[in-house]
Amino acid sequence: MAGDNLHKRIIVMGVSGSGKSKVAEELARQLNLEFIDGDDLHPEANINKMARGIPLNDEDRAPWLERIRCEISGFGHNDKGCVVVCSALKRRYREQLRTGNPGIVFVYLHGERAVILQRMQKRQGHFMQASMLDSQLAVLEVPGPEENDVIEIDVRPTLEEVVRQALAALSAQPEPGTAKVISG
Repeated sequence: MAGDNLHKRIIVMGVSGSGKSKVAEELARQLNLEFIDGDDLHPEANINKMARGIPLNDEDRAPWLERIRCEISGFGHNDKGCVVVCSALKRRYREQLRTGNPGIVFVYLHGERAVILQRMQKRQGHFMQASMLDSQLAVLEVPGPEENDVIEIDVRPTLEEVVRQALAALSAQPEPGTAKVISG
């Protein structure tokens, strides 16, 4: 399966606490693709702002999204694949990430607020505070049917099951970006 995905560029998206990093790391491992944590690409000012419990705005996110877009683009030009963690909450953020990156696929991790909040409250050492979940949910523009490069996965199952569903949906796509698959 890893050989079939060498040119894939996958973005694991969703609100903080949805399991993006763990799912993306496992997808990258199983598909033998590079892993990029979008949190590592945030400017220090963004991290400091979130650590103080202040939500980011569009102006804060713009250079971060551009940095992620460029990272993904580099993998396309080098005939490599990558799995990237990026919240990509708004449609225009996803459009920005798609620019110059044909064949990108989004894996949208979603779930009930209570489930995600509980996960956020259990994790330690992350700059994103659980109190900011509501601001992310308010900003989130759920991908619609016209975004046919998005695979939707419910986060309630185990990590292993979420990854299994994502892998099955990714392999079911005849070409990246040509079919929308909803799992869960």
